[in-house]
Amino acid sequence: MQSLNITLIQSNLYWEKKQKNIDAFSRHIESIEQKTDIIMLPEMFATGFTMNATQCFETMDGNIVKWMLDMAGKKNAAVCGSLIIKENNKFYNRFIWAEANGNMQHYDKAHLFRMGDEQQYYSSGSSRIMIEYCGWRIAPFVCYDLRFPVWLKRSEEYDYDLMLIVANWPERRNMHWKVLSQARAIENQCFLVALNRVGYDGNGIYHSGDSSVYSPMGELMLNQSHDEVVKTITIDKQAVTDYRKIFPVHADNDKFVFTANGNAKNQ
Repeated sequence: MQSLNITLIQSNLYWEKKQKNIDAFSRHIESIEQKTDIIMLPEMFATGFTMNATQCFETMDGNIVKWMLDMAGKKNAAVCGSLIIKENNKFYNRFIWAEANGNMQHYDKAHLFRMGDEQQYYSSGSSRIMIEYCGWRIAPFVCYDLRFPVWLKRSEEYDYDLMLIVANWPERRNMHWKVLSQARAIENQCFLVALNRVGYDGNGIYHSGDSSVYSPMGELMLNQSHDEVVKTITIDKQAVTDYRKIFPVHADNDKFVFTANGNAKNQ
């Protein structure tokens, strides 16, 4: 069974200063010495969690997406994180997955954080994606999605081994971040990697990081708080296979299906 090396870059973000953020992440990525398969960057890693989409957006053929592909090529790894993307005159909080071979996929954040008025500036995504990579099935999500277990639910039709969450999650709700991340790993019997930022944003909101990795049994394998850190952890797919075999919760799953508007209903 395949093992996977995942590098989490928990970093402060320069508010709406794209080049400064890219320069900082370039240094972080260049500092990675060991072999890695996936390099994770936070939600809106180029700008911070800003609603100033009209001034801070990128495009899918823009410089920062090209930078992600370039970094992936240099490290022979997938680079992922979310950006503000403009497409068809709409703005999206888009998780982008860029591989060394030039393959790209993306997921648009489905649940927009209304307490921060995100839904007033961005359009929500309506479909999930599955990334097949190094023998793993990977499900990516963004921040507030973590609170919606039906959307994240593993099923026969949407069966994954690893969940990735990138976020700008404030310290004042970090207990929710920790509990919900652990719960999502337990209920889906998957590895879960939850990457958050640190530091103050442009609204004076502090982020403590608390980036974590959980096993399919919900065991805490890694936790990093407050500091900027570049940390690589190895996970083993055999742990997923073995635990699902001895404790087959999935056999009793509710039979949810998703409608065209992205809502779920029980069959």
